[in-house]
Amino acid sequence: MTTPDGSEIFYGSIPVFRGFTSLMDPSLYSALPDDWSVGVADIVESTRAIAEARYKAVNMAGASVIAAVTNALEGREFPFVFGGDGASFAVSPDDLERARAALAATAVWVEESLNLVLRVALVPVASIRAQGLDVRVARFGPSPNLSYAMFSGGGLGWAEAAMKRGEFAVPKAHPGTQPDLSGLSCRFEEIPSTRGLILSVLVVPAPGADPRAFRQVIEDVISLVERSPDAGRPVPPGGPPLHWPPAGLEYEARAARGGPLLMRRAIVLAVTLWAFVVMRFGIKVGNFVPKTYVQQVVENSDFRKYDDGLRMILDCTPELEQALTLRLATAASNKVVRYGLHRQDAAMMTCFTPSVMRSDHVHFIDGARGGYASAATALKATVA
Repeated sequence: MTTPDGSEIFYGSIPVFRGFTSLMDPSLYSALPDDWSVGVADIVESTRAIAEARYKAVNMAGASVIAAVTNALEGREFPFVFGGDGASFAVSPDDLERARAALAATAVWVEESLNLVLRVALVPVASIRAQGLDVRVARFGPSPNLSYAMFSGGGLGWAEAAMKRGEFAVPKAHPGTQPDLSGLSCRFEEIPSTRGLILSVLVVPAPGADPRAFRQVIEDVISLVERSPDAGRPVPPGGPPLHWPPAGLEYEARAARGGPLLMRRAIVLAVTLWAFVVMRFGIKVGNFVPKTYVQQVVENSDFRKYDDGLRMILDCTPELEQALTLRLATAASNKVVRYGLHRQDAAMMTCFTPSVMRSDHVHFIDGARGGYASAATALKATVA
């Protein structure tokens, strides 16, 4: 029997909240211990990669950070958040060096396999608090199957800015180093909008904004979405489209370990064909029930979150987009928020499924034509 480490003791003790409308309740958030560290990662020049229509590669790079660290920590729960073109997380001192090695290896893999540059850093929580900021974490349960971390306190944003200045950098591992990305895939096809458009939403506090006013705006936005029949999760009840060979075949082959790439492609082709047949015809294999798995995929989809700002991928009508824009534009003119919105015709999913026999598989949602990264570009354009 293994002894729980610091991550499991702290993070596992935080109660899971279910209603997303409660998101901004400060009592849901617990301060990270002082001796923890925050990991941050993002794609350098992701805007250019998106302009080149490399959306899936960008998302795969962001999700690879979470997969590599999870596998390095042997599946132990730790708080993380997927940001589209990057990811953030927090680890205890017990897990720091494993996380550092996973980040270093992932940076090399992203460069060599995806032809992208992944910036990575580990920032001590104590350094963040020295700036007068904090890192607080909550656990939101979108379904009974799992929970996702939410972050507040301003510390995550500062850590990302410090990384971009070149501070706290984690050096890349030696060329050819391969992280353990077991379970990382993107086999589902793009998910077309059924209500009119897929809207990427990013809302952060304006500098010096009154926290109470900012909280009110976020609650108003969430309420608009929750109350409206014109918006919903971008993943339909029957799950995302599935074809063979999958659009993400090449990325999954490159994420696999062992042997030449040609052999890995052949293995992934065979495995995905078998999986496609099982899913397409609803064939029960042992304790695996395709219908149950698809239901979990829908329930576990990570289409809304909070990491010092609100992020959502919504399937919505143009009318709801106009209502959201009006509320956010008013708040921006009052110096309460900065925001970015990005319209597209479809969403995309990147999956982390360490085991299909467990119900806690993770499915990251982003827009299929730029998503969060394009919303961030739109946000930056509003800054004078």
